Amino acid sequence: MHPATQLVVWLLLLLASQSLAGRQLLAALLILPFFGVAALRRGALLAWRTRWLFLSLFVILAWGGAGEPVWSGALAPSCEGLRDALTHAGRLLLALMAVAALLEWMPVPDLLTATHRLLQPLRCCGLAPERGVVRLLLVMRYIEALPRPRDWRILLEAPVTRTDEVLELADRRFSWVDLLIMLVAVGGVVAFFFRQV
Repeated sequence: MHPATQLVVWLLLLLASQSLAGRQLLAALLILPFFGVAALRRGALLAWRTRWLFLSLFVILAWGGAGEPVWSGALAPSCEGLRDALTHAGRLLLALMAVAALLEWMPVPDLLTATHRLLQPLRCCGLAPERGVVRLLLVMRYIEALPRPRDWRILLEAPVTRTDEVLELADRRFSWVDLLIMLVAVGGVVAFFFRQV
């Protein structure tokens, strides 16, 4: 299967996962251990790095939503707000785990090849897919190689390293299987959204 097909299917599943709620969301969260130990570790690290986002999302939705209070008294969150907060926190966790699984299972050269192939149609708008691929590679390196200093001034004192590097992408043609898989994935997600409505 072409890496671009894998990336399209992943994007469609990620999009569909953001409409899950209630029992469906709980079932999807219970499937997370099957992603593998390495993906779970990476996902836990991503979740830890976004802990303040989780907290602020939870507080804003739980205490900012209108509805019946959970308990009688001051500072009580609403039942509806609490349900919304848990739903959105679960969706965010699912998205972070999906990113962790993608980064763990798809090698970087395949991810770059897939991105380059999917950005090709933007060439007619004057955008160069090669620049998008290089920026993606630089962001991925920056995220993984950046130390976590306690003092932001350490980042300013770090020497600028400059290297001349050549990036080579090994691309191949789409097969009829790739097109069939993409059509089935798009059809499945569309059917899922229509069933939700």
